Amino acid sequence: MKSVTVSIDVPQTPEQVYGFLNVIAHHQRFTDHYLTDWRYSGPGHGVGACATVTAALGGAKTDVAIEVVEADPPRRIVERNVSAAGRRLAHGTYTIEPLGTGGSHVSFTYAWVRTPLADRLLAAVVRATIRRANRTVMRRLADELAHHVSAAGT
Repeated sequence: MKSVTVSIDVPQTPEQVYGFLNVIAHHQRFTDHYLTDWRYSGPGHGVGACATVTAALGGAKTDVAIEVVEADPPRRIVERNVSAAGRRLAHGTYTIEPLGTGGSHVSFTYAWVRTPLADRLLAAVVRATIRRANRTVMRRLADELAHHVSAAGT
């Protein structure tokens, strides 16, 4: 299936955005509208950080194992997502680029590697559902970044 990318511009620097996204527990704060019951394992940040969550989208619920598999500070974080009893494999990639204004352009790409037949048959609906959920993620991320950075005093 074709990947889905969403993005947002934020006033925080790439280093501030990366520092926030690098902590896997922070993701719960901006994704809990559809990812719930967060359980963590491995290190709290960086490659090897893991979470298992329950995803509720399109009327269906499934457990998703998320593991950070690549980190390139302060530009990129790649997560591997496994769900549907291993039948669905995808990568979620955060890319952070500096803006001329001193802020950052943050994009998230969800790319399927392996999908169950039902996902392929309903590809347009699946992609639209993921796009809608992840647009909300980006708006909530911007809010959480503002709170986090102001609370940290940086």
